[in-house]
Amino acid sequence: MKELIERLRSKFNAKNVKEQRKNFVFITVAKKDLEGCVLYLKEFEGYGHLTLLTALDWIEKDQFELVYHLHNYSNKTDVSVKTFIDRKNPTMVSINNLWAGARVYEREIKELFGIDFPGCPRVNDPFALEGWQEIPPMRKDFDTKKYSEETYFPRPGRYTKDNVAQMEEQLYPVEAEVKNGIAKTVRKK
Repeated sequence: MKELIERLRSKFNAKNVKEQRKNFVFITVAKKDLEGCVLYLKEFEGYGHLTLLTALDWIEKDQFELVYHLHNYSNKTDVSVKTFIDRKNPTMVSINNLWAGARVYEREIKELFGIDFPGCPRVNDPFALEGWQEIPPMRKDFDTKKYSEETYFPRPGRYTKDNVAQMEEQLYPVEAEVKNGIAKTVRKK
């Protein structure tokens, strides 16, 4: 892996290299170098399987992070290539020409995070959230509590329990009863 890391550093200015295990490494490249880096890994280093493409929202940094996880079957190693893109203009080149399976990931990321992948077939078609009108739900500025309160109405029989109190009742029923002012005679067996 050390030789591969050095090649990626010299060819794509790979940074923030983190060896997760002896056969698994994370690297970060600039947005402009991402497509060339994953193409190089596929064509010249044997990383022919895109096992995952995902996104993270770093709202405090005003960026999204894209992570492309690649696997090499011949030497049983993995490389995750990360890049950061601006939240204000969230677009990234599509890699569906390299891996057909990337289409599914890119469509999902478009719908859940609002990141556009120009060139990806059907990227603007609904993926799982048909009729969705809100901001993408995986963005950190999406208010799930507000959405739930506005969308779902209270129904008879539904109630909310305090998590700590509920655990105390389940794990320590006698102590919870005493704590809540309910005195009961406990019979020992």
